[in-house]
Amino acid sequence: MSLTNRILIAMAAGILLGSGFELLLSGADPDTPLVKFINNFLIFGLFDVLGKIFIASLKLLVVPLVLVSLICGMTSLGSSARMGAIAGRTIGLYLLTTAVAVTLGLTGASLIGPGKGLQVDADAAFEPRMPPPLTDVLVNIFPSNPFAAMANGEMLQVIVFALLVGYALTRAGEAGQRIAGWFRDMEVVVMKMVGVMIELAPWGVFALLVKLFATMGFSTIINLAAYFLTLSGLLIFHGLVVYGLLLKLTTGLNPGMLRNKMRRVWAFAFSTASSGATLPITLRTVEKRLGVPKSVAGFAVPLGATVNMDGTAIMQGVATVFIAQVYGIDLTATQLLMVILTATLASIGTAAVPGVGLITLSLVLTQAGLPVEGVALIIGVDRLLDMIRTAVNVTGDATVATIVAYREGQLDETVYADPMADHDMDAGANDNRAPEGAS
Repeated sequence: MSLTNRILIAMAAGILLGSGFELLLSGADPDTPLVKFINNFLIFGLFDVLGKIFIASLKLLVVPLVLVSLICGMTSLGSSARMGAIAGRTIGLYLLTTAVAVTLGLTGASLIGPGKGLQVDADAAFEPRMPPPLTDVLVNIFPSNPFAAMANGEMLQVIVFALLVGYALTRAGEAGQRIAGWFRDMEVVVMKMVGVMIELAPWGVFALLVKLFATMGFSTIINLAAYFLTLSGLLIFHGLVVYGLLLKLTTGLNPGMLRNKMRRVWAFAFSTASSGATLPITLRTVEKRLGVPKSVAGFAVPLGATVNMDGTAIMQGVATVFIAQVYGIDLTATQLLMVILTATLASIGTAAVPGVGLITLSLVLTQAGLPVEGVALIIGVDRLLDMIRTAVNVTGDATVATIVAYREGQLDETVYADPMADHDMDAGANDNRAPEGAS
């Protein structure tokens, strides 16, 4: 059985078992031995611990993978002019798709009206944590201490440091070539670690979903069904249709091939709800299955995991309209434009971790003059929607990386068109091949 199918089976089994636990425990006496066993030993014991270990192990790989991938990408490019073109196209596409995502969220929610006539507790308490100003975000991109940035997981700072190191190595002569060779060897080691973690993925995915569905339950979704269905529908439309059209119009490639090869990444993204935790798998898939060279993938994918939050942008658009409708507030054209601008810029400072979209939503609501307390209305279903948003985000990362590689004339279209590319990895065998350029 392929790895992708094993992950999908683990997802289904986790959802079913977690939902079964939730149904069994709802209304049961919490002091009975069976309930105590399920709660304390299984849900908040075994499955919670396994899930946390799995997420921590994935995050362990993020910083070294980003560092060595970007350095190897820069050394393989050699010319700073080409990196400038790649960076410009990548950032431009990310900002464009984010603006489209916000507009889609606002338009779709305005037409559907998920909050019209809804009676909810509009006085629910919520303590917002305001994100830092955009100026601070821009300044903090540049590290004063690269080792502190790596220790704290400040990915934008790690990206800047890696680009500087890679640029310097290309101009350091023989010494630079020796060090670059060491980083290429290190990349082989890191990718081997990624392969080991991918093999353990079904167990981690199963544990995560059992705990989530055992503690959440479907009653929360039913209470906010209109909001949930509107947002999830728009997220799926953006992930499949908008990205597919963008890829087809800019490259002429078959979007169905990209979607087929992203199934494993979607499973990881849905389970972890974190673009950062999914980064090792996204990067591997983009390079090995979509044919994007590491010189492009090593820049576009880590950057996308940090700044490309289209799923979050759609959520902010839908949630803004939903909260305005619940409170009976009509949004003006100026407010709508402010939401588009603020949500697009806020995505730059959105960390690739679960639930951070609620923090930036507070900023968007404040800029639009809407009650921040309205965030409390959607907290109940946000965790599950966050999982869908993350799947959309990683799809955007892969799509933009593929487009940039194609426009730069570096995409291996043979690999992209090959449905069996990296099949050994999907079947469970680790890839021992050295990256291009390794001695």
